Amino acid sequence: MVDPLLALSQSLPAGSILRDTAVELSSEKWRRLTIKTHVIMAGEDIVGVVASYTLPHLLPGDLIFISEKAVAGSQGRAIPVHAVRPSRLARFLSSKVRRVPWGYGLSKPETMEMAIREAGVPLILLAAALHAVARTLGLQGVFYRIAGQRVASSDGPGEPTAPPYDQCVTLMPLHADDVCRRWVATIAEAKGSSFAVEAAIVDVNDLGSAILGATPGVDRKKLALLLSDNPLGQGAYLTPIGILRKATG
Repeated sequence: MVDPLLALSQSLPAGSILRDTAVELSSEKWRRLTIKTHVIMAGEDIVGVVASYTLPHLLPGDLIFISEKAVAGSQGRAIPVHAVRPSRLARFLSSKVRRVPWGYGLSKPETMEMAIREAGVPLILLAAALHAVARTLGLQGVFYRIAGQRVASSDGPGEPTAPPYDQCVTLMPLHADDVCRRWVATIAEAKGSSFAVEAAIVDVNDLGSAILGATPGVDRKKLALLLSDNPLGQGAYLTPIGILRKATG
């Protein structure tokens, strides 16, 4: 079956608004505009890229939200799977992981290997041990709570995203808060100091959302709720950048 949204995305030039969806939270209505981009690669100036795509669409008070994969990719934090040599520990632990609905996650030895490198062997072993105990008690999510956000935000190959990232292990972006502050400063430089916006780096999928970095004025819990249905969609749509705007009228 042809995905009409994917077909529309493929027909639109970069910089176009692909979707404008609405959400309501606590009697407040919000719009989420998603912007089609090119595939953002390692070495690109992510601050300049985001500014160039959002400036034509921004209004004062908007919040820019960006997929963590786009930021991590620009930082060289997307590692080709063929370049990862899993250890015996990574192979053993990954064999005990059930595949998540949106991809392979840590069930791939290569993704587990990078998670071990991110968190360190002692923390991963502790997380695995406590997870095993928690499962007998019917508790879920213990592994990631112990291992930390850097492990939870690691994405493996084969997940629904645009090439070449479908063949990479993508790690959590670095210095996320600082990157967000630089976006806001760049927007203010272009639009004037009175043109105030906020920014956030988000990890969203069909099971929920996490805020990995944000400017000081962002209510992270509220933003996570507003994005919980994954308005950015799948990576194949090439819409890693969105604008959150309070609806009027």
